[in-house]
Amino acid sequence: MLRLFKTLVSSVLLAGCSVVGVRAVTDEPKYALVGRLDGGVEVRTYDSRTAAETTVAARGGSSNEGRAFSLLAGYIFGGNKSNDSIAMTTPVEAASRSTKIAMTTPVQAASATGSYQMRFFLPPGYDAKSAPVPNNSSVRLVDLPEETMATLRFSGSRNDDAVDLYKAKLLANLERSEWKAIAEPVALFYDPPWTLPPLRRNEVAVLVARR
Repeated sequence: MLRLFKTLVSSVLLAGCSVVGVRAVTDEPKYALVGRLDGGVEVRTYDSRTAAETTVAARGGSSNEGRAFSLLAGYIFGGNKSNDSIAMTTPVEAASRSTKIAMTTPVQAASATGSYQMRFFLPPGYDAKSAPVPNNSSVRLVDLPEETMATLRFSGSRNDDAVDLYKAKLLANLERSEWKAIAEPVALFYDPPWTLPPLRRNEVAVLVARR
């Protein structure tokens, strides 16, 4: 009981810190910086990695992010078929009797016609075969190969209009470089939805190849 109480108190304190932009120590996907372009664009090569992803029917406003985030958070906070428990040190730590997987940043999100997809990247040591099986069939596990991506950082709102604006800036900067986009841009969110907008770290990113 004491251990559970300490876990709950820790979760509340860490969540409170994340509201004002104080981030707990979390793993991030490893990458090598390939170069910097005009406008603050970075080109990075990411190592292979594994993600839990889900797709929801697109709706107006911010509900897409909230619904997708809840599905994936449910998975890493115990909504899986394993009985093990893995300690978490993230702002969204929760007490659970089943497996909890350490959360990493960023969260990747992409909007398609009629749908909204979001990914949580899993910590090193997991792949699609070894990670706990999700209880919810809406959550899928995918292995991603090494990828080279161009990224552009921003803060503030991450609604569709804001994300689209920075996607356009990213693509415009690529047009003047040796790199070309080879896929649709996605958004990367480094903070949970409740973080105050001015304190958020957001990015837009796109797969690229040399011209």
